[in-house]
Formats: sequence, structure tokens, C-alpha cells
Amino acid sequence: MKISKRNIAIVCGGDSSEHDVSMRSAQGLYSFFDKERYNVYIVDVKGLDWSVNLSDGSAVKIDKNDFSFKLDGKTVWFDYAYITIHGTPGENGFMQGYFELLRLPYSTSSVLVEALTFDKFALNNYLRGYGINVADSLLLRRGEENKYTEEEIEKRIGMPCFVKPAADGSSFGVSKVKNADQIAPALRNAFMECEEVMIESYLDGTEVTVGCYKTKEKSVVFPVTEVVTSNEFFDYDAKYNGQVQEITPARIPQELSDALRAETSRIYDILHCNGIIRVDYIITKNADGSDKINMLEINTTPGMTATSFIPQQVRAAGLDIKDVLSEIVENQF
Repeated sequence: MKISKRNIAIVCGGDSSEHDVSMRSAQGLYSFFDKERYNVYIVDVKGLDWSVNLSDGSAVKIDKNDFSFKLDGKTVWFDYAYITIHGTPGENGFMQGYFELLRLPYSTSSVLVEALTFDKFALNNYLRGYGINVADSLLLRRGEENKYTEEEIEKRIGMPCFVKPAADGSSFGVSKVKNADQIAPALRNAFMECEEVMIESYLDGTEVTVGCYKTKEKSVVFPVTEVVTSNEFFDYDAKYNGQVQEITPARIPQELSDALRAETSRIYDILHCNGIIRVDYIITKNADGSDKINMLEINTTPGMTATSFIPQQVRAAGLDIKDVLSEIVENQF
């Protein structure tokens, strides 16, 4: 008896500045998935234009009423959506809400968790209540550009500092500000990407990142990756144009590595996440010289190209990415 395969939609694209990066993640995921177990399709979402990219190079429109499409005269329905959109609508809860209405299992966390992790300012203040260390920050909304003077910002946040979109999945619009007269142009740059902008204190230390996923049967926290760049910070060029060294496992003491992985697992549980997440940190020093773990950001749809952090960490853990993806999918059936 032939066992039917599940139909998997790799949902990619989106409406942020990282549309093309998302498409590369989709190609990576397509290469990773177990094709003997699943029928895998890439679904490109751009505004209201949703289509399935077929292997012959053609594209077929998605029926948004039920997230189906026609192939050779027959209707194809999906059993599962693997969301790899960086930014809106895949990282802020919009797609998740759509799939909830359709009762279609998907790879990320819930609508609430996605909306919360997408808003960096809201997330930081939420996790601070659980004792997670985060940088001090201020929030400005469009039209509030003059809410604080440059002197007030410098006194409260200090220099240097970061000015970044508060609710955006991309690396665009982020500036490292070294003196007060750079604040206004940095704000203009950030407001081009988002309606809300965050001014965040600078933390000087070692940047690391840790991936994690959990199923009903087990909890998996990957090895820590150290992020080293000669750029001012881990910007778009560092992320995607090779201007960075990514060292897995990180060159840090085992005790610190264990603490980072435990913190990642704790954050996963606090938020009640689903699928793979990646948490970025800065390791600074306390006054007594001990290490201090500061959370920077949570990525709920982390990059999934062959050279992205998560596939690197999967390999370093001695795991097969094909098996990891199968476990994540099957966990919801």
C-alpha cells in the first residue's frame, strides 16, 4: 500500500527589504527537506501576489481562500507551512493568523509570540520582567522625533548607541551613533523602514548566537556560534556579504557556553515558542570581571541557507538538518 506524502509549503518572500534573503533561505530549506517523505513546494508571497514556483520554472497562483493551487487540473492542498519570511508578514504574526484560521499547522511560534518578538522594544521590556538582561532603550514613534532632545538621549542612553527600527525583521535602517549630532540622520534612516524606532545603549563585548528547537519528545539546543566582524556592528554586509567570521563552537569557556544554552532554552519556554528560534547575545563584563549575558534579539524565522547560523550549528552538533526539519514538522501531527 502506497503511503501518501505530506505536502509542505515553504512560505517565503514577504514585503520587507529582505525579500531576496528569504528566497535564498527557501532554496536552502528546499534542498534540506526529505523529498522521499514530503512533497515540497516553494510559495512566494509578495503583497497580495502569492504563487507556487514549480520545478519547470513556471508559477501558479495560490487560492488564498484555502491556500491551495491547481496542478495538472487537480487541486493541491497543503498539510504544513514552513515559514521562512524575514520581516512582514511572516515574522510578525500576520501569516500565522491566516494559517490559524485555516487550521493549517505551521513552523513558527503563535501569533502573539511572533508579534511580540518582532517588536524589539516590547520584547525587551517583557523579558526584563523574567530577569533576562537587555540593553537600556527608548522608543520613538513617527511624529515624535522631537520628543527627546539630543542631550536627553545622550544622558539617558549614552554614546555610542544604536538607532534601529523597533518592529522590522531586516538589517536595514540600523545605525551606530557615536555622537549626538548623528542622532537626527540616524532617526530619518530608521523611520524609512518602520513606524517605530528604538534608541538602544551600546554594549561592548563578544557577540554570540544560539539556536534551539523543542518537540514533545526532546529539547535540542545547538552549539554556540561566535560572531566576529571588522564592521562597526553585525550589519547587512556582515550578515549577507561575507564580512564576518562565524566560529562554531564559540571560543568561550564551557561554563559560559552552558549558561548561554540554558538561557536560550529558558527564553524558548518563557515565550512558549515553536519550531527553530535563534537568540543573539552580547557577552559583557560585570564590575567584578565575571561574564554577563545580555540578550540582543530573537529570530523566529532564522536564515536557512547552507552557510546560515542554524545549519552551521546543526552540523556542529553532529545532526542532520533533514532529520531536524522532519522532527519539527511531525511534532504537530
